[in-house]
Amino acid sequence: MTTLAPYNDQELRLLQLLSNRYPTITAAHIEMINLHAILALPKGTDHYISDIHGAYEQFDHILRHASGAIRRKIKQTFGIEMSQQQQTELAMLIYYPEKKLRQVLATLDDPRDWMAATIARLVRVARTASHKYTRSKVRKRLAPQLAYILEELLTESKSEYQQKEQYYASIVHQIVELGEGENFITTLAYVVQSLVVDRLYVLGDIFDRGPSADRVMDRLMEYHYVAIQWGNHDISWMGAASGCLALIANVVRMSLRYTNIETMTDAYSISLRRLMSFADSVYADDPCTLFLPKESTPVENYTRESIARMHKAITIIQFKLEAQIIERHPEYAMDDRLLLNGIDLDAGTCTLYGKTYPLRDTNWPTLNPDDCAALSPEEAEVIDDLRYSFQHGERLQEHIRFLYSYGNMFQVQDGNLRFHGCLPVDEQGDFIDVPIGDERLAGPALLARYEQVAREAFFSHDRQARTAGQDAMWYLWCGPLSPLFGRERMTTFERYFIADAATHDEPKGPYYELRNSESFCRKVLAAFGGDVERGHIINGHTPVRLKKGERPLLANGKMIVIDGGMSEPYQPVTGIAGYTLIGNSHELVLAAHEPFTSADDMIRKGEDLTPHTERIENFPQRILIAETDTGQLLRGQLEDLQKLIAAYH
Repeated sequence: MTTLAPYNDQELRLLQLLSNRYPTITAAHIEMINLHAILALPKGTDHYISDIHGAYEQFDHILRHASGAIRRKIKQTFGIEMSQQQQTELAMLIYYPEKKLRQVLATLDDPRDWMAATIARLVRVARTASHKYTRSKVRKRLAPQLAYILEELLTESKSEYQQKEQYYASIVHQIVELGEGENFITTLAYVVQSLVVDRLYVLGDIFDRGPSADRVMDRLMEYHYVAIQWGNHDISWMGAASGCLALIANVVRMSLRYTNIETMTDAYSISLRRLMSFADSVYADDPCTLFLPKESTPVENYTRESIARMHKAITIIQFKLEAQIIERHPEYAMDDRLLLNGIDLDAGTCTLYGKTYPLRDTNWPTLNPDDCAALSPEEAEVIDDLRYSFQHGERLQEHIRFLYSYGNMFQVQDGNLRFHGCLPVDEQGDFIDVPIGDERLAGPALLARYEQVAREAFFSHDRQARTAGQDAMWYLWCGPLSPLFGRERMTTFERYFIADAATHDEPKGPYYELRNSESFCRKVLAAFGGDVERGHIINGHTPVRLKKGERPLLANGKMIVIDGGMSEPYQPVTGIAGYTLIGNSHELVLAAHEPFTSADDMIRKGEDLTPHTERIENFPQRILIAETDTGQLLRGQLEDLQKLIAAYH
């Protein structure tokens, strides 16, 4: 065997692997030509969404119109060639092809001419949307059974030879004549949706409050490119699926509070039978008035009263389980949240932070005054039964594994820093050391370690590591120095049981004031390896209350907060139905969305609910792939190929 002296063993292994893929100098040269060409393409369009909270219909609609990007592609393609109403009709066809086709075809005696013209228009929009991509990348977005014909149609038709134009016309004519018009129109509409956005970024809180988090997860799993930064509500469900008892109780409580029972029972096959039986027995004579669900929507097989009883039962179980975690972890410094120890049922009071308050509900039949954190045997059976359902529900486990596979605590990409919530900092803006087990970490290292322990909670085979990880996930949900929460305390107990509204306050950490400072945002970008000059910090988590004059742009645009209340319970507070962000090779655009009723209403009225957009930044020169992180990776591949060619020589 010939020895290649200039190379060490690691380099040789890499070169041997590369040589399997590129066995000749010519093969390596061809790939280098391809990579150089890709570097010269414009950057693809990035779509940023946050705080979906189970609002599937609103979320799905935003994906379908890509925060107004599809409407802009139509305008870019046709300009004044089509009227505004014609562009609206075409846009709605792209968003909801099946529904729009039914409406249009019902009005036509012979739809063939309309179909041919519509296919031609859709092809033109698809060509506009595909200009940023290689033909290979476009091919991967096409429906396999129609890929050949679609690829032919999407090939540029500008030709000096009339025969080529006749070739395209013949394809369209045969599509219509053979009865495939509807199929091709529908397929082309979804091709446009796929091509308009290159990458989708979700900044957390997919779960809770809204009714259809499972459908949101299904939609994300079928999307061509998605990256997720976990939110506190996602962590709660991830921890529950890993077996954390306190977070299981929290997830069940939230679902009962907002009457999202179907998400658990129907979507995820989580049985509430044992909980209901226990609650109906222990709280049979208790009206549980404080626990009546927020929504009056009826739920099959459950009365409001039975939901209230289950709600109270799981809430008390949760407080006990949380007390157990606090007692296991003195490093959390949360002894002030051992609120059950302050309850005096004989007096009907609870002492909080040195002050005594009357309890709004004094019926606590399972509370043991000698050990307030102890579950009764029946409560232990209930939570063990729920744990089995959470850990063995096939669809839930599939969704949670997807969150682990495509999610993390933070990400820096193309100079921008993305994370869901906040950072533990002091009033001067310095990162705070936070204890995790035997370590004390701050800043990027803290978030990276939290990500690691969250993975250990689900995947580790070591029981001690799993338990420690699950406890850390609970802290991420509600701990005072959690980067996913960011408040001094979560006053769930007080909101249920103490009437004094002053006790309900959840003071925010210093981050929320400091994020208005451009110098602070630059400091954070530098610490995480972002682009201090051109980069942005993109957050969700805190709804932007437009009604009160709040703005999503802070620190001279360095900070962008895109939680605008996509879920219906937030909309009265924010005044809109969510913010999203679109970044392409030309500009950065903020979109504010109106509440979405239904596709049928929109199509019937002929109104395109395009969001209100605001250009945040206009790039002086078009950004090419060469200037992005993807470009950096491609240049690394070019260097490896050059080494391979040198080795061949």
